[in-house]
Amino acid sequence: MTKAEGAKALRHFTDGFNKTYRTLDPKLNASYEAGALLAIDQAKVKSAHGMRPRGNPGYTPLTFKDTHFTVPEQAGWPKSFVADGLTNRKDPRTGALLRWFLVFSRDGIDEQWRAVHLATFKNNTAPQLKRDGKFAEAVPVSAASGLKVAPGKLSKTYADYLTTGRGGAFAPGADTDAWRRDRAKQANGVGSRIQVQDQPSDYPAFALRTEDGGALVFFSTYYHQQQTLSTGLTIHLPDRLRGVMQGPAKKTNRMAFTSVSGQAAKVPAEDAGGRIEILNRLDAITSAKPL
Repeated sequence: MTKAEGAKALRHFTDGFNKTYRTLDPKLNASYEAGALLAIDQAKVKSAHGMRPRGNPGYTPLTFKDTHFTVPEQAGWPKSFVADGLTNRKDPRTGALLRWFLVFSRDGIDEQWRAVHLATFKNNTAPQLKRDGKFAEAVPVSAASGLKVAPGKLSKTYADYLTTGRGGAFAPGADTDAWRRDRAKQANGVGSRIQVQDQPSDYPAFALRTEDGGALVFFSTYYHQQQTLSTGLTIHLPDRLRGVMQGPAKKTNRMAFTSVSGQAAKVPAEDAGGRIEILNRLDAITSAKPL
């Protein structure tokens, strides 16, 4: 894996991303994305296509500058690397330009590199990664990782925590205890009930060792919601979700929604103190189904 190869993969991603969001053709996503990121972005494009079936000719192309490539030493397949670059996309809260961190992966020498995870970090700064010369250290997804929770089990651990609130593995934050409180407030409204369930995903996790012995882990989960209104009321589906509707549209007071959620987390070493921090979460509703 060379810097030139990484730059080529990032150009391929950028070209495909821009063409997709200009034409709003969800069939294009799979040419440059895979895994959880493909599910999330393809759902966003389907939703946008539902509102703009002729595309978006006024779309502002994504650009990268000041790019860096982090390559872990890996034996066998799949192989992965991280590309990060300053984009022309702005943080809606601060107006500052965002640095995107993209995990690329491929399963064989004849395959195209595809982006499988995307994250942004506060102040555009990711946790400091451990390096041995020019290489970063890939962390096993199994118990051999030496982490508080193995990367391969993090999806289930997070889903179980969100559903039950038990476990104590996660630090307080917007995507842990605060999100659980928000969901509890929304669960029972006037004439409305929302039931939720979180499940681990089958998309592979990816982890790199940090200097303190922990790891930066990219992983994903599923999030299911069922909304029920009182008899005689009708759920009005937002226009932005018509592109992910499953089955014929009909008047109903019950609907099910499924989301794919991608997280970047800082996981401490097994023998260290502290709890898991969710640093970034990216999600999209991938299906809406009348019941």
